[in-house]
Amino acid sequence: MAVRNQRGPYESRRTGTGSGQTRNHIYVYGNTARQLDVREAIREKPKRTPNYAIRKNQEKAMRMNPGYVLFLAFALMISGAVLLGYIRLQSDITNSLNHIAALESQLNDLKLSNDEEYSRIESSVNLEEIKRIAIEELGMTYAAQGQVVEYSAEGSDYVRQLAEIPGAGTEQHR
Repeated sequence: MAVRNQRGPYESRRTGTGSGQTRNHIYVYGNTARQLDVREAIREKPKRTPNYAIRKNQEKAMRMNPGYVLFLAFALMISGAVLLGYIRLQSDITNSLNHIAALESQLNDLKLSNDEEYSRIESSVNLEEIKRIAIEELGMTYAAQGQVVEYSAEGSDYVRQLAEIPGAGTEQHR
């Protein structure tokens, strides 16, 4: 409903005298404004003429050719494989650190028990009592001059006995 071109009793039309243009001025006299039908104005949205380039870009964006779909699927599979490998490596590192911590704890426990056992053995051995038993009961004596024979082991970690040691006899001593 176009109200602009209708003249009511209090409206006037004035024609300009300049460049030949007609100007319509609407004068409303009184204290109330006309009521416009807003519902119809909302229903009649302004129609936009679609731009050909915009419509073409929208259609192109909506289309997906098989090559593009294959590329996206391949990229998704590669990304998934890389992420799974990364998660697996993180898990392996965490498990290794936990295993190392458990082994270190076990090593510390073994060292502690070994030190305790060594201290217990050290405290239980009386060297003076061993020396007394060896000299008095077993008849052992200190080595005299000439009884000690030294062997040189050149380039070898052990010594082979090729002949009988003089003065040792055939008895084996423990």
